Amino acid sequence: MSGKPKLHYFNGRGRMEPIRWLLAAAGVEFDECFIEKKEDLTKLQNDGSLLFQQVPMVEIDGMKLVQTRAIMNYIATKYNLCGKDLKERALIDMYVEGLFDLNELLMKYEFLPPDQKVPHFPNMMDKAENRYFPVFEKVLKDHGKDFLVGNQLSRADVQLLEVILMAEEYKPDILAKFSLLQSFKARMSAIPNIKKFLQPGSQRKPLADKNAVAKVMKIFY
Repeated sequence: MSGKPKLHYFNGRGRMEPIRWLLAAAGVEFDECFIEKKEDLTKLQNDGSLLFQQVPMVEIDGMKLVQTRAIMNYIATKYNLCGKDLKERALIDMYVEGLFDLNELLMKYEFLPPDQKVPHFPNMMDKAENRYFPVFEKVLKDHGKDFLVGNQLSRADVQLLEVILMAEEYKPDILAKFSLLQSFKARMSAIPNIKKFLQPGSQRKPLADKNAVAKVMKIFY
């Protein structure tokens, strides 16, 4: 083990936030190296640190990993957050892929031009309430356990909590129809490592404001 993981990204959520969540849930301390200007990104690209010339990038165990899913697969496997057997892993992967789709809708909203936000918002909320959250409510009902898969915390639980909290930022009562998801949210939020990550002053990032969005656009476009 070569020290704490180092996360290379801008100082905001984006595609690094699920990685921060997973590390925090696993109880892993990490450092962050923020990309503050376009020159910072160019330096990483030019020195060969970014395999596909893009971030997020995580330095961990002597590797420079890119691609969000690859990074999260490694962390989940390393810290036993991907199930106890192949069948459990398949279910976890399936749930996580659905959550990535919803996360993409939520994450994208802040970076859309004002005229595109208007049609995107109701579509985003409709899919959360009527496509994705009903699935996870049913999974919890059918499984009958505290967790989505098996009887221990997995990356699917962590990512579902993250997405629930994001959706609630846009619509605070979005879980009104989902009693099992409400209980799930309370249980997951009380897990010590996650509770710590939810406290003020943690490395969890806030919803982006206009200034943060403008800064990111200058770096990447």
